[in-house]
This record gives sequence, structure tokens and C-alpha cells, in this order.
Amino acid sequence: MAEHPTVHAAVAPGPGRAVPLRRTRLQKLLENTTLWRGIVAIVGFILFWEVCSQWKGWFGYQIPWIGKVAPPSDVMAVWMDILPQPGYWESWYLSTFRVFLGFAIAQVIGIPFGLALAVNKYFRDVFFPPFEVLRPIPPLAWVPAAIIFWPTTELSITFVTFLGAFFTIVINVLGGARSIDGRYLRAAQSMGASQWDLFRRIILPGTLPSIFTGAAVGMGITWEVVLAAEMISGGGQQAGGGLGFFIWSSFMGGSIEQVIVGMISIGIAGYLSSSAIRYLGSVCMPWRRLF
Repeated sequence: MAEHPTVHAAVAPGPGRAVPLRRTRLQKLLENTTLWRGIVAIVGFILFWEVCSQWKGWFGYQIPWIGKVAPPSDVMAVWMDILPQPGYWESWYLSTFRVFLGFAIAQVIGIPFGLALAVNKYFRDVFFPPFEVLRPIPPLAWVPAAIIFWPTTELSITFVTFLGAFFTIVINVLGGARSIDGRYLRAAQSMGASQWDLFRRIILPGTLPSIFTGAAVGMGITWEVVLAAEMISGGGQQAGGGLGFFIWSSFMGGSIEQVIVGMISIGIAGYLSSSAIRYLGSVCMPWRRLF
């Protein structure tokens, strides 16, 4: 029996089939409830902020705390004036460079150090006690010592930034590696797995979620530390000394709107940095995309 010719016509590929694919992706983006919830939350917060800041001018009564803050409309006007200035973008560059440099060094040293603490008992017995003594010291408490230790202010800021991420990364890596079920290791050993196989096939993949969790938390701490270090040390350079120095100099100049611009800039930079880490984590751990 001959097949009906319309069956092939319905499924035959054609040049127009790519258009519905693009349209479907756009529809998925527009139907993303998480995206719309985030947009609604941000718009709602801005409206609430505007109303509370303008309340005294409209009704003669100042709302506590938030009523003393400059309204978003004034902040946006000041931001538009700052955007064309090279010093603002130089502050972005310097702070971002310091954050990623200190964060990268903390990753390179912290991840192997945490894994060594987890898999080697003798190494842990020797190095974990001094690590635990140093860990509770706030990174900003190291600023005076860092200025003495390092010959330049730039190296001092990088060192303090490194400390901000290092301890968090090590603790997360250590906890993640130590939480791996020992039965997996014994089962692999019973099948002839070597120490390198245990590390490569079980310990490292099992620690990846903790590594990226520590990286995300460490990135947030690194931004906090570098900004405070820039405020204390004067930014390292007077011209465009980083976002921390930008906030401090704006406060000393009495421009609250510029202070808020600097704070929002930090929030945007921190969000982009954390998003990059989360994206890299989803690439390295595809099984976590299921939830």
C-alpha cells in the first residue's frame, strides 16, 4: 500500500523551519517567570524608594531612615553626568582587576590546600591548627600589616583581597571533600582503583559543588574587602582609585547621590561576577541543571 503523500510533506525539512525555533526561544524567554519576578521586584523596590524619599516634599512628613536617602530620580541624574567621565570607568577597572587578581590567587592556592587538608591526615594535623587560628581574623584587620609587609599599596590591597576569599574557599573545599561517603572510596578500592583514580573520579567531582559554593561566597567577600581596603588606603592611586575610593571621596565631598551611584555599581559588579561563577558551575556540573 502506498503511503499518503501528505505524511512526508508534514515532516519534510524546509528553509522556514529555523524561524519557529527562534520564535520558540523568544517565547521561552518571555515566559520565564523567574525573569519577570526579578524585574517586578526591582521596579517595585525603585518605586518604593522614590515614594519614601519624596514623601516629605509631598506630604511634609519624613519617613524614618529611607526618607533621608536621595531619591532614585536624583541618583539617576547624577549617574548620567558621571557615565561619560573616564575616572568613573577607571575606578570600575581598578576594582574589578584587584578583585579578580586576589580571587584567582585565592583559588589557585586555596583549592589544592583544602583538598590536601581533606585527603592527608598528617598534612591536616600540621597545618589546620594555625589555619584555624588565622581564619577568624577579619581581612580588614590585616590592612595595617599588609601596608608594612608589601612595598606598594597596590600589593597590599591585592593581599587583603586574597585573604578575603582564601579562608572561605578552603573551608568549603575541606567540608565538601570530607562529606563524601567513604563507601564510595572503599568500593572503588575493592575494584583496584589507585589513589589518583580515587582523587580524579570520586573526590574531585564530589567536591565540585562545594568548590563553586565557596567561590561564589568568596567572590562576594572579595568585593567587600577590596572596597573597604580602597577606602582605607586611598585607592592606591589618586586618579580613579577604585570604586571604594570613589565612594569615600564622594562622601567627603558631600555628594550622597554619587555615594549611591558607587554602591549600585558595586552591586552590579558583584552580581555579574557571581553570575559568571554560577554559569561556570553549571557548565562543569551539568547534573545540577535538573533542579
